[in-house]
Amino acid sequence: MRLALFEPDIPPNLGTLLRLGACLGVPVHIIEPCGFPFSIPSLRRSAMDYLEHAAIERHDSWTHFLTEKPPGRILLLSTKAATPYFSFRFAPDDILLLGRETMGVPEAVHQTADARLLIPLRPGLRSINVATAAAMVLGEGLRQTAGFPIPG
Repeated sequence: MRLALFEPDIPPNLGTLLRLGACLGVPVHIIEPCGFPFSIPSLRRSAMDYLEHAAIERHDSWTHFLTEKPPGRILLLSTKAATPYFSFRFAPDDILLLGRETMGVPEAVHQTADARLLIPLRPGLRSINVATAAAMVLGEGLRQTAGFPIPG
């Protein structure tokens, strides 16, 4: 499994996701441009000392990501999706795509995704934090594919 972040715009969320990837052995793709000046020092506070354990791949644009990405389905987490993530059958090489915290992803990216997954929420509430959403869905994907690291 892999995480892919489409044009992230909140540095602490990116740092949290890099820490999540490092701890679970999941590479993180960053699709630029970011909504902030990207630098490793700016992420140190939220990622702490986990950055050296993170597998980070940066892509200049969505187009470059599509040509450079590893094999695997692109699964978009979206509030506009109809399929609950826990009803989906994950594969070990899936790429979980997360949109910008403030804007999601453009329609062209929606159309490129192989599947769109939803975290069902209570009526009247819009969304949860992108890092929290990633952790929930990644956890289910790793559970289904026996992809969690082996302790010890």
